[in-house]
Amino acid sequence: MEVSNYLERIAMKDIEAFNELYNLINNNVYSFALSILRNNEDALDVTQEVFITIYNNAYKYQNQNKPMAWILTITKNIAYTKIRSNKKEINVDEIEFISKPNHDDKILVEYLLNNLSLEERNIVILHAMNGFKFHEIAKILDLKLTTTLSKYHRAIKKLKELTKEEKNE
Repeated sequence: MEVSNYLERIAMKDIEAFNELYNLINNNVYSFALSILRNNEDALDVTQEVFITIYNNAYKYQNQNKPMAWILTITKNIAYTKIRSNKKEINVDEIEFISKPNHDDKILVEYLLNNLSLEERNIVILHAMNGFKFHEIAKILDLKLTTTLSKYHRAIKKLKELTKEEKNE
């Protein structure tokens, strides 16, 4: 079933549809929130708040065949609000990826992502982990398509260089 169908059912307060949607996209929402906040606890808080917002506002979704863009825009807005309300420097104490890579992989991924800017990291995660197209990412992050593409290619180039450095050490 498509995400937009779940949203239609949730708009009618169908709790089963809500649970199914949660199980379907929880990892995507959490990963995106984590890429912005770089803090596991804050990302979990934002993920929970996103799903509460979805439940309370599903009736506002206008089906334009981009329900994940709508959901990730909510995620982005809540995450940025959390950053502003915390008024603190964001630290990476622990990154817990849903796929549970081994410890060495986790350290390498954390190292690589920390060497990207916030926008680069968000673009890479949205494209590589969540499968969004670049024009969708541009809309979610309020960027021009050309800017999104150039930041993605710059990020990939950085990641390749960093990976080469790691192999040489």
